[in-house]
Amino acid sequence: MMTPEDVIQLYQSLTGQGFRLWICGGWGIDALLGAQTRPHKDLDVLMLLEDMPRLRAWLALAGYELKELWSENRLAVDDQGTETDTAFVVRDAAGRELDVHALRLDAGGNGLPAWEAEAGFIFTSADLAGVGVIAGVPIPCLTAEMQVICHQGYVLPAYQVEDLRRLAERFEIP
Repeated sequence: MMTPEDVIQLYQSLTGQGFRLWICGGWGIDALLGAQTRPHKDLDVLMLLEDMPRLRAWLALAGYELKELWSENRLAVDDQGTETDTAFVVRDAAGRELDVHALRLDAGGNGLPAWEAEAGFIFTSADLAGVGVIAGVPIPCLTAEMQVICHQGYVLPAYQVEDLRRLAERFEIP
């Protein structure tokens, strides 16, 4: 399980290396709520496609190994012509997991999912402008409304239904 301190350490390590990221998933919801509401096995993040080759190298040096490629993963070519995975999970020796999905930013600052072969779903610049707090540290994350949208289209386990209930209640989302 990942503690708030684990999340902050990983976040600060990544941003200290110049990586840009947005927290989503369970920790993203808890960040928006301002408190950890349940245990989390991983940290879900959106990161820039152009950073994927450098990220994978950094993760290897930090002791992370590939755990799985998500079914939606596809190989995409970044701006430097490097082919890279776009949706994967890595794990360190302590069992902490980082779940990464890559996106490209367009000229307007909107996030285009690199794991989708065709243009369709986007994270608007407003969707990427969320800010939450973990262990007293402000963290960029998806907005509450986008968190709800990202949890649609599949059967949710009970703990995620409860996450969304808390989020909807706090942010008055129908």
